[in-house]
Amino acid sequence: MQRYLDADIDATPLAGKTIGIFGYGNQACPQALNLKDGGYSVVIGLRTGSPHRETAEQSGFSVLDIPEVVKQADLLMLLVPDDQCAPVYDAHIRTSEKTGLAIGFAHGLCLQAGWLKPDPRHDIFLVAPKGQGRGVRQKFQDGSGVPGLVAVHQDVSGNTEALAMAYAKAIGCAHTGVFQTSVSEETISDLFSEQTVLCGGLTRLIRMAYETLIEAGFSAPVAYFECLYEVKLIADLIHEKGIAGMREGISSAALFGDIHEGDRVIDSHVRENMRQTLARIQSGEFFQAFQAEIDSGFPEVRDAMLKDRAHSIEQAHRLLH
Repeated sequence: MQRYLDADIDATPLAGKTIGIFGYGNQACPQALNLKDGGYSVVIGLRTGSPHRETAEQSGFSVLDIPEVVKQADLLMLLVPDDQCAPVYDAHIRTSEKTGLAIGFAHGLCLQAGWLKPDPRHDIFLVAPKGQGRGVRQKFQDGSGVPGLVAVHQDVSGNTEALAMAYAKAIGCAHTGVFQTSVSEETISDLFSEQTVLCGGLTRLIRMAYETLIEAGFSAPVAYFECLYEVKLIADLIHEKGIAGMREGISSAALFGDIHEGDRVIDSHVRENMRQTLARIQSGEFFQAFQAEIDSGFPEVRDAMLKDRAHSIEQAHRLLH
């Protein structure tokens, strides 16, 4: 897979264009600020009464109602939550008579799930920074950037790929590297990693290890430090040096324990569970379950969050962090 850096990408497809950013949250805010720092013309589209309006205005942006942004902008970035992309698109973009519009996303879920069916008049692309919004901003300010994935979903103008690459460069991804993918590959791999490693897997592993120590009579502070607090230290090592490099930087006891016991904890049945998780995403079962959760007002999520806050590991975190 080819890695594209700043010198490989032509910025002129964005020259003279007004970029409309819908939303001002996790990805929208840092991307808008990076674009502004790069000298691009940016307007922010928010619903009337949005709590983000004042923040965006204080950052020096022109904040408009969404229909007005559609009128003014040449490129629209739908950086609202996944479940809001289709309603915003259908209500304000699909109904517009404006021609030559290009619409970008930071994640392909709404497209892959079939919630948003693009109008055949529109260029549709994906620029997915591989980092949370805070990292997108911090890395840009540091003169580097998080890597990014680019995908073209619908190319009417014949210029969509060049525009998407220029946008990825403008928000800082090409400082580290831009890679081409497809909406399907980005969406499925991203959801899989969230469910098995980054969020679902890691949080269960931490909590189960903590609970095992508590059940064995260890104190909450000790269990917290060993099973949660030190995760960042190892994660930072892995992020910087890879798994092999991390193993070179830990104690001999930790290294032997990793090699000797790791496969007992994460064994073949975990791999099979991961395959089943991937299959549920690929089949569309996850999208159906997520849509049902959205439609019912997120009851499963709310209940889980309430239980999380009451767990002793959270109490330990509030006390010790």
